Amino acid sequence: MSAALQHAKAVVRDHLAAIDAAPTAALADAVAATVVDDYRWRGVHPFGEISGAEAVAAGFWAPLREAFSPVQRRPDVFLAGDNTVGDGVWVCEMGHLLGLFDRPWLAIPPTGRMCFLRYAGFHRVDADLIAESAMFVDVVSVMGQAGQYPLPPASGSQHIQPGPLTHDGLLDDEQDEAAGKETMALVERMIDDLSEANRQGNSTGDNRVPRAVLAETWHEDMIWSGPGGIGATYTIDRYQQQHQHPFRFNLAAKTFNGHVARFAEGDYACFFGWPNLTNTATGGFLGMTGSGTPADMRVVDVYRRDGDKLAENWIFIDLLHWLNMQGLDVLARMRQLNGEAL
Repeated sequence: MSAALQHAKAVVRDHLAAIDAAPTAALADAVAATVVDDYRWRGVHPFGEISGAEAVAAGFWAPLREAFSPVQRRPDVFLAGDNTVGDGVWVCEMGHLLGLFDRPWLAIPPTGRMCFLRYAGFHRVDADLIAESAMFVDVVSVMGQAGQYPLPPASGSQHIQPGPLTHDGLLDDEQDEAAGKETMALVERMIDDLSEANRQGNSTGDNRVPRAVLAETWHEDMIWSGPGGIGATYTIDRYQQQHQHPFRFNLAAKTFNGHVARFAEGDYACFFGWPNLTNTATGGFLGMTGSGTPADMRVVDVYRRDGDKLAENWIFIDLLHWLNMQGLDVLARMRQLNGEAL
């Protein structure tokens, strides 16, 4: 398995390097050279699902390159693993794309200043090519950097999210297989604890998760780096106060839909779903009113284990998709407020 993981990493490195090096006009050829003919790509709202290299280049990469130039890739985490919930070997890279925000992107007005776009990319490797990808980017964070923050004040801290405290997230070399299994087992245990809390909350209406339950799998000084709109928290107590309780108290009928990919390597683990969760807003989450409409959350989690507990967690949630399912098109509202055609 180690050789397969190292090979998959090399394939993904070549894919990303080709995209980064290609002139805008040659992006389609760069993508096509490293993916299968029926390449499947998933992206956060408003991108959705796109098929084929040419459409992915035209729909995502070219507009991004035109808006943020030059683009610098700044990865913080890079790992590969055998998918524990499905097929194939997957690779995850997480970090920031840095550029000068000189032209509109998704109709977000440019600032003329440097802008950090948080991203987490997942790629399934098939032989020497990439068969499918998922690209989560934090659009709400970019809106905030452009002075167009679209939501009520967040409960957590809104800032540029740093990488691992240990600065060891780029797993370029082979990792101890036992360490990866230990990390995955810890993440699975944590997921089981939260799933049980969801079941109990749905049946009893008591959405509290005892602090002691979190302390079984999380360090006291845990860092939870959430998406724009929610923000980041530090320590178990502030995590519960600033994210977990608003999430649990103000969202009902939570259903876990599963993950597309879940894997670990060394001290790191990650997963994403399409969607992970379905829930119903009852009012208060993100400072918004309740909708009574079930809506899907597409979520990425990336974890760092420290010893026998989790220390850091980076999260991406496609909040614009979740809100759009409830009838709130945040990007359309922004364009209207800025006097642009819908």
